Amino acid sequence: MKPDAHNSLVGKKVFVTGGTGLFGKWLIPSLCQLAELVVVLTRDCANAQKSFASGYYENLRFFHGDVRTFRFPDESFDYLIHAATPVSEDSSALGEDELLSIIVEGTRRTLAFAKDTRIGKFLLVSSGAVYGPQPNDLKAIPESFPCSPVSPYGEGKLISENLCLNSGLDCVVARCFAFVGPYMPLNGQFAIANFIGDCLHHEAIRIKGDGQCLRSYMYSTDLVDWLLSLLLHSSKNEIYNVGSSVPVSILDLAYLVRKTAARENLPVLIEKDGYESSCNYIPNNEKATRELGLDLSIGLKKAILKTFESYTV
Repeated sequence: MKPDAHNSLVGKKVFVTGGTGLFGKWLIPSLCQLAELVVVLTRDCANAQKSFASGYYENLRFFHGDVRTFRFPDESFDYLIHAATPVSEDSSALGEDELLSIIVEGTRRTLAFAKDTRIGKFLLVSSGAVYGPQPNDLKAIPESFPCSPVSPYGEGKLISENLCLNSGLDCVVARCFAFVGPYMPLNGQFAIANFIGDCLHHEAIRIKGDGQCLRSYMYSTDLVDWLLSLLLHSSKNEIYNVGSSVPVSILDLAYLVRKTAARENLPVLIEKDGYESSCNYIPNNEKATRELGLDLSIGLKKAILKTFESYTV
């Protein structure tokens, strides 16, 4: 996308849920640079303000409320980005019912607000988890692939998609895959972030599984570009995969992170015991490329380096 591709946000008001999560930390600064007003729904305004303390914008405001029950702000908005959701690994801590409630009822409430304020465009940040397992003989998952989620997280996202697409609003769905960038937790569910954390701490890089499953990674700035392009330039009720289509095995990823971080003396340990090989997880992103002219501006090696450096400054 050209630098001025998102200028239609200038003078507009944007309401965001999930603005203090990982995607929000990547997205909010760009929104604030363009829009007249950005309002972020949060359950903890004080902590939300701390999240953006180093890059505070005068046009950024926080609005208190739970995504399932928040009262509607009095003002109107041009765009709404619904990204509030627990990460998939939270299902064990929250319980399946609570996880589904946050995802599904949060979407219902956000859609109700969008209708009430007559939002111009509604972007649902969904997930590739709606597809379920990727067949071994399928190189990459297209948007036309039948959805058969196997986790409560994926089920909730699919229900949310259907709610949006049947709402009568001008909605677009972003099925997001795997990403890398600043602020990622270095000891969580993201293999690439764990490997970067191992290198930062000069520890052995540990692979959970046999390392043969395939992933692909989009850098945070490309994710922001793609999400804003979907919000501003897509047609009503379209679904797009968002992510890189360039595969890398987890084993090769570990060695690439090690080399990029200049930690080639660190051992790479494969821990098969207790772990099954995960299925491949690669999006076919040709629809976004073809219809919206989107592409990746930052390759994997540079993305790893930029992420690594973000933790060392």
